[in-house]
Amino acid sequence: MYSLNVPLPSSVGSLAHDLGRRLGATSVRQRGDHTLVAKRLGRGDAARYHELEARARDALADQPPFAVRIAGTDAFLEAESGESPVVYLAVESPGLAALHRRLCEVFDPVEGIEGEDYVPHVTVARGVDPERIADLPERPYEPIEWTVSELSFWDAEHSQSVSTVQLRG
Repeated sequence: MYSLNVPLPSSVGSLAHDLGRRLGATSVRQRGDHTLVAKRLGRGDAARYHELEARARDALADQPPFAVRIAGTDAFLEAESGESPVVYLAVESPGLAALHRRLCEVFDPVEGIEGEDYVPHVTVARGVDPERIADLPERPYEPIEWTVSELSFWDAEHSQSVSTVQLRG
């Protein structure tokens, strides 16, 4: 699956990793493995990727930078896929939400997790004991804020960034 992701500052990855370790989850993402998906674009070979990237670049031609804020922690008790429950860092960003809606007009939303169901987040850990989730503090740290001035085209199959696009608006 290819997606358009928001690059994360190292402070977000460190926070997510440290919180995941404290939760004693069965699956904790390592530093550098955390992502914030703006929109999933689709699957395919290299030729298909280039077509998806071109469509996304066209849609982003006048996209201005936007603010993002890590606002606390939360959990999906039943994830759409993969191991549950999922603890995540909650993201507040009207600009990201608007971008997601705009990209859903160009790329079909993935049922159950995009469109009206989109919850911007950074996954911390999967398979967390539900009793540990109840003890999650609402805000265990100072909020982290940054301005997004570029997006990354992400190849989930290879867990790597393929290219980036600057936001210029």
